[in-house]
Amino acid sequence: MASLKKRYVLIAILLILVIVTLYGIYRPLPEGISYESESYYVEDVDFLYDLTYLDLEEDVLQIEQQIFSAIEDAIIEAEEFIIFDMFLYNDFYDPELDFPPLSQHMTDVLIEKKETNPDIEILVLSDEINTTYGSHSSQHFEQLKDAGIDVVVVDVTKLRDSNPLYSGIWRTFIQWFGQSGNGWLPNAFSPEAPDVTLRSYLKLFNVKANHRKVVATERTAIVSSANPHDASAHHSNIAFQVNGPIIDELVYTEHAASEFSNGPTLTNAEALPVEEGDVEVRVLTEGRIYERTLEMIDETESGDELWLGMFYLSDRNIINSLIEAANRGAQIRLVLDPNENAFGQEKVGLPNRPVAAELLEEAPIEVRWYDTIGEQYHPKLIARVSEDHTTVIGGSANFTSRNLRDYNLETNVWVEAPNGHSFSQDISSYFETIWVNEEGHYTVPYEEYRDQTTWLTRFLYRLQKLTGLTTY
Repeated sequence: MASLKKRYVLIAILLILVIVTLYGIYRPLPEGISYESESYYVEDVDFLYDLTYLDLEEDVLQIEQQIFSAIEDAIIEAEEFIIFDMFLYNDFYDPELDFPPLSQHMTDVLIEKKETNPDIEILVLSDEINTTYGSHSSQHFEQLKDAGIDVVVVDVTKLRDSNPLYSGIWRTFIQWFGQSGNGWLPNAFSPEAPDVTLRSYLKLFNVKANHRKVVATERTAIVSSANPHDASAHHSNIAFQVNGPIIDELVYTEHAASEFSNGPTLTNAEALPVEEGDVEVRVLTEGRIYERTLEMIDETESGDELWLGMFYLSDRNIINSLIEAANRGAQIRLVLDPNENAFGQEKVGLPNRPVAAELLEEAPIEVRWYDTIGEQYHPKLIARVSEDHTTVIGGSANFTSRNLRDYNLETNVWVEAPNGHSFSQDISSYFETIWVNEEGHYTVPYEEYRDQTTWLTRFLYRLQKLTGLTTY
C-alpha cells in the first residue's frame, strides 16, 4: 500500500513537472510583447555607430564613438519624459583591465537631469543580470532610486522558456526559494563583484533576459545594440535615432514591459510631431523581428545585395534562408565577430565560426571577420540593397533562436529608404568602409579566423543548441 502511494505521488510530481514544462514553452505572451507597429513616414533616420579599429599608417588603436554621445544629448534635451531601457548596466569586469566608467557616467547624467528638472518623468528598465540574478543590489539602481527615478528590473519569468527541460524543473521546485541572501560563491562576471547565492546561479541557467537597448524622450528615440557597461565601452555597435510619432510606439512597448513587471508607466509620454518624408520606419520587438528578417531575406532576388553585421548568428532558419538567397543569385556579404570573448570570458569561436564554415560550403557567400582586439564587434544589423531602395533591420537582437523567438525582450527598427537618400548611403558607406578597410584596419579575410577544428566546434555548437545551455 505504501509502495502504491509512493508511486501515485511520483506520478503526480512528474505530471506537474510535465505540465509546468509545457506551459513554459507555450505560455501566452504578455500584452504588448512580440509587437510590430504601423509604418510611419519621416524625413530621415540617423544611423549611428561606434567603431574600434587600428589606424592603417601608425597601427594605433582608434575608438570612434557616436552612440552614447547621442544618448547623453537626448537626455539633456528632454523636458517631459525619459525612458532608459538597457540590458547590461554595471561596472563588473576584471580589475586587471581598464575601461571608461560608462555606467556611472550615464547614471550621473540621469541624476543631474532629474535634479535640474524635478518634474520630468524618468523610467529606467533593465535586467537582473546587473544584480547577478537577485544576489545583491545594484549601486547604479540605488543611486537612481535615491534621486527619485523609477527603476524596474524586468520580470523575465513572464516570458517563454528557451531552456524548457531545465526551466520546468526550476519553476516547479526551485523558484519558490528566491535568490537573495548571503552570497558565498564567486561572481562569474568579476572577482570584484559581490558574491552570489547558489539560487541565483540556478536562476541564471534559465538563460533569458531583457536584452533591449532603448532610449526615448518626447523629442527623439535611439534604438541600439550598445550597453552602458564599462567593459563594453569599446565594443563596435550600431544605433538608429528616430523622431516623431514612432516614439509613441516605443513607449508602448516599454510600458508593456514595465507593467508586466509590476512597474509604473509614465503619465505624460507623448512625442512631438515632425514633418513627414519618404523614409518608412516601424518598431519591431521579439518574434516580429524574426518574421520581418526572414521575409527580407526570402524576398532577396538575383542582383540584390544583402549585408549582415552580427555578433551572434546561429538561428537555423536564418542560416537556411541566407543559403537559399545566395543560390538564387543575391550577393551576400557577412561581417561577423570571431566570438573570441563574451561577458569578459574567453570563447572558442561559437557560434559564428562553425556557422560561417557551413555557409561557405553551401553557397557563394562572402565572409569577413571583424578583427577585434579584446573588444567585440557587437552590431545586430541586416541591410538589403535592391534596385531602387534599401531596407534595414537593426537594434538589440542577435540572429539566434534565443533572441528572435520570444524568449528574450528585444527591440529593433525596420527602415526603408530610397537608394539616393542619405540614410541608405550611410548604411552602404558603413559596410563598404569596414569591408575594404578604407582609412582603417577593420576586417580580415575568412581564413584569418577559419575554424581549424570544424568537427569539434560543430559538435559543441549542436550540443549547446540542443540543450539550450548557451547565450545564443
